[in-house]
Order: sequence, then structure tokens, then C-alpha cells
Amino acid sequence: MMKMKLLLFLCGVLCVSADVLHEDLYIAGCSDSDGEDMYALDGEEMWFADFKKGVGVEPQPPFIDHISFVEGAYEGAVADQQVCRSNLGVSRKAMKDLPLERDPPSRVMIYPRDDVEPGEKNTLICHVSGFYPAPVEVYWTKNGQNVTEGSRINVPLLNKDDSFTQISRLDFIPELGDIYSCTVKHLALKEPQTRIWNVQDEAAQPGIGPSVFCGVGLTVGLLGVAVGTFFLIKGNECR
Repeated sequence: MMKMKLLLFLCGVLCVSADVLHEDLYIAGCSDSDGEDMYALDGEEMWFADFKKGVGVEPQPPFIDHISFVEGAYEGAVADQQVCRSNLGVSRKAMKDLPLERDPPSRVMIYPRDDVEPGEKNTLICHVSGFYPAPVEVYWTKNGQNVTEGSRINVPLLNKDDSFTQISRLDFIPELGDIYSCTVKHLALKEPQTRIWNVQDEAAQPGIGPSVFCGVGLTVGLLGVAVGTFFLIKGNECR
């Protein structure tokens, strides 16, 4: 039996200076069995309600200025869920004859967070985007063995085209010969989508980070030489 999901969201743009815009996003959603209540800034999660553990979570990295939410945010999220489920019942009656829209993920990618060094801790990322409705399920394997229990996944993030994005992460220590995979399941997929990642192939390729930075440095250096030459010529002309 098809489950109907209702998602309510508010999206606003907060102007913090004359020339900088930040997107401040709030999403609240519910179904018969689960719910979501989260805040994001510029596409990054700042706070979400973990209804299974009964707490609010602030998944902000330690290297940024931490933003704390007001006391009672989790209790407010619980109250929003009650309202959402009430609206869900009304919407179900009004839309009972309408088919549920389903869009499969348009992109599934697997890649390491950092340049790969065998024996050094790293994180594999499975990036899933372009799907509707939310959420997706992501499963991880290492050499054919299920390692999903050691992974984590963010709450669905709303894209500008009203589709969703979710990112699953798996901490690991790369060793030559290891093969990892992430498998994505979604209502709109007839069969799961799987992406494979091979430690040996990745370790044999030089990281793109140093090349990018060298290219940028060279460009900036040449630009500096050109500007200096221009002013030197102009200075000589004025004498």
C-alpha cells in the first residue's frame, strides 16, 4: 500500500550585508511513521530534531563559530509534528485520488573526502541528489560485507527544483585491494542503484587539490606581474 507523505517547508533569504546573501532554510515534515524538523544555513545543517533519541542535535563542525539554538527548540519541533500529522490526515482525504509523484535519484556519486593515503583515516561520501519524495536508504559494503552500521546520513535537504539531496558518510582506513560500495534505495527505483569505489585505483591517482592550488597560484602570480608592468610603464610615461 502506497504511503502518502506530506512535507511542509519555509525558505527565506537573509541579507547580512549589502553585498552578501545567505539562504536560511527551515524544513518540517511528517508521515505516519516518522518526521523531520531541521534548520540549515547555506545548504549546511545547523540543527535538527532526533525524534528517536528525543533531543535536538547541532551537527556543526568544531572549526566554525558555533551557533546554539534557543532552549525549547526540540519541544517546539514535537508540537510541530502533531500539527503536521493533523494536516496530513486532512490532505490525505482531499488528495486520495491523486497519484503520488515519484522521481528517482538523478545522481549518485561515491568519493573520498580527502586525498587517499593507504593506512590513513579518511571518509567515504555517497552523494545522492535529485529524488522525490524523501528520504532514500543508503547501504555500505566493504569487500562484499555490510558495514552500514558504521555510517551516518544527514536529513534530506531541499533543492531549488523541489527535489532532495542526502549525503551518507562512512569513516574508513584505506588499504590497497579494498573495494567499497554504496547502494541507494528509493520508492521510484525499480531496483537499487550501486556505486563502486576501489582503493587501489584511487591511490594510484595524484590528488587534484595540489594541482588546483598551483594553477590558482600561477594565475595570481602572472596577474601580479602584468599589473606591476602596467604601472611601471605608466610611471615612465608621466616623467
